[in-house]
Amino acid sequence: MFKNFRDKLALSGLTVLSLGIALLIFTFISAYGYLTQSLSIITSTDLTQTFGNALAPLIATCIRLMYLGIMGWVSSLITIRGVTIITHTPQLQPLTLQKEPITEQKLQPKPESQPSETEKPREKETKENEQKEPEIAVIPPEVTPETPVPNA
Repeated sequence: MFKNFRDKLALSGLTVLSLGIALLIFTFISAYGYLTQSLSIITSTDLTQTFGNALAPLIATCIRLMYLGIMGWVSSLITIRGVTIITHTPQLQPLTLQKEPITEQKLQPKPESQPSETEKPREKETKENEQKEPEIAVIPPEVTPETPVPNA
């Protein structure tokens, strides 16, 4: 079905992204349906009876709003996760061809030739230069009148 791991990752990222977008759309449709409901205003001469009758719909409204808020938050997190998966999928690297084909001449070891006497001192010089360690420069910290000098 899938040829490599990158295709599987891209499909899972698209799946998570589409799920998050679908949840966001559902949340907004639910919120729109809730807001288009008819609201009735309760009027009465008795103040305690008015608060009693208005408190139950107010609590139900608060619960619905919290539900819609949590739904929107979770669906946005899912959408962000899907986008992150898609953007972090590894890119396909094109194969690079070798400039020169490997031949049998390159695979065979070259015979060692005897160095002449004039070449021997040069080899010693290069070996001595290679064995030298690099010089290290140490810069001591500046001493100011404000910094205390440690006693040695």
